[in-house]
Amino acid sequence: MKRLLHPLGLALVVGLASFVAQDGPGSQKPDDSRFTPVTVAEDLDEPMTFEVLPDGSAFIIERKGALKKYDAATKTVDLIATIPVNTKYTSAEGKVSEAEEGLMGMTLDPNFAKNQFIYLYYAHPTEKKHMLTRWMLKDNKLADEKVLLDVPTQREVCCHTGGGMTWDRSGNLYLTVGNNTGNQQAAQTDERPNRSSWDDQGHAGNTADLRGKILRIHPQADGTYTIPEGNLFPKGTAQTRPEIYSMGHRNPWRISIDSKTGFVYWGEVGPDATNDSEIGPRGYDELNQARKPGNFGWPWFVGNDQAFPVFDYATNKPLAKKDPKHLVNESPNNTGLKELPPVAPSFVYYPYAVSEEFPLVGTGARSATGGPVYHQSDFKGAARPWPAYYENKWLVTDFSRGWIMAITMDEQGNYKSMERVTPNYHPVEPIDMKFGPSGDMYVLEYGSNWFRKSDNARLIRIEYNGGNRRPVVMASTSKPGGAVPLTLNLLADGTKDYDGDALTYQWKVTGAGAAPRTFTTASPSVTFAKPGVYTAVLTVKDAKGAANSQSVKIIAGNESPTVALNLANNRSFFFPDQPIQYAVSVDDREDGSLSNGKITPARVAMSIDYASEGFDYAEIKQSHRSVDASTQYAVAQALINQSDCKVCHQVNTKSVGPMFTDIAAKYKGDESAAMKLVKKIQAGGVGVWGEVAMPGHPAMSTADASTIVRYILHVTDKPFSTLPAKGTYTVTLPEGDNGQGSVLIRAAYTDRGGKTVPMQTGEELIVLRSPDMKPSDAPMTKNVEMKTQIMRKDFVAVPYDNGYLGFKQIDLTGIKQLSLGAQAQRREGSAGGMIEVHIDSPTGPIVAEKMLEVAPEVDMTKLMAELEAGEKKAATTAPGSTTGASTPATAKPAPPRNRFAAPPVMVPVKATNGVHDLYFVFKNDKAKAMQPLLSLSSIRFMDR
Repeated sequence: MKRLLHPLGLALVVGLASFVAQDGPGSQKPDDSRFTPVTVAEDLDEPMTFEVLPDGSAFIIERKGALKKYDAATKTVDLIATIPVNTKYTSAEGKVSEAEEGLMGMTLDPNFAKNQFIYLYYAHPTEKKHMLTRWMLKDNKLADEKVLLDVPTQREVCCHTGGGMTWDRSGNLYLTVGNNTGNQQAAQTDERPNRSSWDDQGHAGNTADLRGKILRIHPQADGTYTIPEGNLFPKGTAQTRPEIYSMGHRNPWRISIDSKTGFVYWGEVGPDATNDSEIGPRGYDELNQARKPGNFGWPWFVGNDQAFPVFDYATNKPLAKKDPKHLVNESPNNTGLKELPPVAPSFVYYPYAVSEEFPLVGTGARSATGGPVYHQSDFKGAARPWPAYYENKWLVTDFSRGWIMAITMDEQGNYKSMERVTPNYHPVEPIDMKFGPSGDMYVLEYGSNWFRKSDNARLIRIEYNGGNRRPVVMASTSKPGGAVPLTLNLLADGTKDYDGDALTYQWKVTGAGAAPRTFTTASPSVTFAKPGVYTAVLTVKDAKGAANSQSVKIIAGNESPTVALNLANNRSFFFPDQPIQYAVSVDDREDGSLSNGKITPARVAMSIDYASEGFDYAEIKQSHRSVDASTQYAVAQALINQSDCKVCHQVNTKSVGPMFTDIAAKYKGDESAAMKLVKKIQAGGVGVWGEVAMPGHPAMSTADASTIVRYILHVTDKPFSTLPAKGTYTVTLPEGDNGQGSVLIRAAYTDRGGKTVPMQTGEELIVLRSPDMKPSDAPMTKNVEMKTQIMRKDFVAVPYDNGYLGFKQIDLTGIKQLSLGAQAQRREGSAGGMIEVHIDSPTGPIVAEKMLEVAPEVDMTKLMAELEAGEKKAATTAPGSTTGASTPATAKPAPPRNRFAAPPVMVPVKATNGVHDLYFVFKNDKAKAMQPLLSLSSIRFMDR
């Protein structure tokens, strides 16, 4: 399940680019604020692919057979036709299930403006075949269907259909065709009798079968086609199909052609295995490039020539692996050539886990979609072409992970690098992506529900603005509401203009039965005399006339509850295995309080969760406003929202995976279920809920998986379980966790509201961080240089005389001492010096201090001799030896000590309560100018 970019990282990316007001000639990355996602078409039912017309209208097809048109003039979506299609498969046992097939592909003829030809690829409603057909589109009506090509298929088992289409500059049509083979976690090579539907050697690996291929044909005006020169097999070659451009594909998806080079690009959805095993390697998705026709290896190879053995299902044993350079297909289901072309290299490939080669793609479920290669010259005269920065780059997306990447290639087309594009836009299952004639990028979002309509299915246009940008508007209030008469301030804090223009402000306040009121200052004071719900709309306009708006609701007549979390412990840090003593107080003007008994503890939502390193809790701070599962399990829901869980699962509606409510019912009362489900999330699995495999998430921590499982297993509880309003909670780190995560303590109360006003929720969230802090994270510095050192993964702070590191709002309650990774080494020219810890300012009271002298030089000859002697001694007392002291069987071996590393510097801290800004000040007035005093690599706060 994927992680979102941490807001600090995102801010850094935006900040580095924000100084550019206008893009240079292709060298400077444009600021993210110049890209705006605009909703084009909504109310779609399983959209599959689209084509955009010069006037901004668009044709969209849906899996169940609908061809629709978005009219740019009327901004409406109209049904053009419904093609009868098959959407089911029937297993050998007679079970009928949804298949991926239906109306799968669409493209417009390059001369569509003249000939009105539209090509559709769909599953025949009764016969076992997929059909490529050409239609005439007259007056928004389909007519005169011509069948160009049939692809015989099986409907015994799911999956993989392809359906991507595109054109090259010679008028050749390319079509991706899925392998149409049973979907298992390894390659499908079942050679037993009556199992041909599970043998991809007879489909993707078969030169006489069109499945698992990319086809290239040249359509003719009469509805037939010819074979262009240069396909994989010359026309007339025995046991081959001349339409095949490339073979050895599992599920080639969206396809594009580089208009300059003619190279072919596509996304390839790979197999589902999480780990390497004897039956084959872990699965990889691929983003592929073909410079010429070739064989891409499936079902014998995946990724960077990771080999699958042919599996002997009769003996249940894996056989030998194939040679990618001399590939031979010996399956009895193969009707084509035995000797196949050598395996072509993959371009970009990534597993469920972290990719060492391409780490930016993230982790979790994967479905490589593909996308276009960008050239500005393809959009001459376009109103909004994308900037030259993206020239020659391949823009790709992934259906499950929801990112957009720009892949940079060198002059030969070799991979160089990739980077995120529009990181603030997160498409929901992007199933197709291409540029329109206007130069805008379009993204078709399938939506969050599989095999049924989704409320969030839509077509998006990402507009690039190279000129004046609209202001970014942030509307808020000094408080969400209160008893009448209610006086508050409307706030425009955070409103900005990326171009630096002067701004004008206008607030319009409306409410039922109240006359509208208008204010022309940024933060006016407003009084509400009558109870009700009011809306305040802030419109901000820049000096060039560009405007933007945002609204905020105000509840008058109901005071928001005041919720406070009182901790007896430190409010900045958590300490594993140390109890947290907490008490919640709630006061509500209308309902009463916890202390007087008018509010019962059962109505207070209290939760404490540990989240592993990297968790983005910004979504929780934006708040879930009700006392229900979203409050009790706020961390779990944030993890789900930030991951790929919603690709396959919904709370109480069926998608491709089981509903959370069904999972809770299945495992109710099973005390062992929690750990089993945690392991399943991490490792993946198949067979419990059907044939669709659940992808593994090996990069997800046990802590995060446990939080999600706890929520799922209790999703049907009424009322939802909650911690007491007062108590003690001990944080225990999950096995294998590095302890660098956060503890989120949250209390919330929703009041009863009134007859004319809705309920309001008050809450407090306290985030306790790890007691280990990095000097490089200090937001305030002076005379300190950040350097990298060999063998270190982070920056080391190197201060000079009177330099300091400053940290904001650190609670020192209960902190007894500091453990500093500090050294002053003679060989680095360090002078040593005093380390002082001040509160509130660099010259404020000192709460800790330590003199760090320059370390004596190390006698390397003596040290190496000691190391050699130590190794010899360890060898004579190795496990099984009869010499040396005995060690209890349950004792853990001590970690090996790095003899080159200095021990930590321990600094006692004076008893100090409360939250303060903290400054580490470094002094040595005898140091030479620009002489470093020491190096500081880590800071640990200790409560004992």
